[in-house]
Amino acid sequence: MAVTVIIAQTPTEREWAFAIRRQVFVLEQKVPETRESDEYDERSLHFVALEDGQPVGACRMRWVDPKVAKAERVAVLPSKRHSGAGRLLMEALETQARQEQAHAIVLHAQMPVIPFYEKLGYRVMGEPFVDAGIPHVSMKKLI
Repeated sequence: MAVTVIIAQTPTEREWAFAIRRQVFVLEQKVPETRESDEYDERSLHFVALEDGQPVGACRMRWVDPKVAKAERVAVLPSKRHSGAGRLLMEALETQARQEQAHAIVLHAQMPVIPFYEKLGYRVMGEPFVDAGIPHVSMKKLI
């Protein structure tokens, strides 16, 4: 089945994004709920990947500089991790960032998914660090 990506515009669509994030980060990865949602949720743009009308992935974009967007909370349900949903989420986020005149996108990648982001053109910047008990690395892509 084909995966499509939408920008969450309704309360229901935003709840889909939050539900995916809870499933992946809180339940699967044991990130404390208080760390998973934060003050940036209200001012971020949320994307939802849908397969046959059902949410299977989500991410959010926020601005960290007038020309730099940050991809955050990129999450795909375990059973859909090789469906292309993650790539489509990132492509939608990048398209939106370009339309809003971004020059670069940054993100904090968990160590196991560095190759995924490298395939999309992101490059590691700096040394690994731990966030919510999980090793990460900063990455950046010029667009």
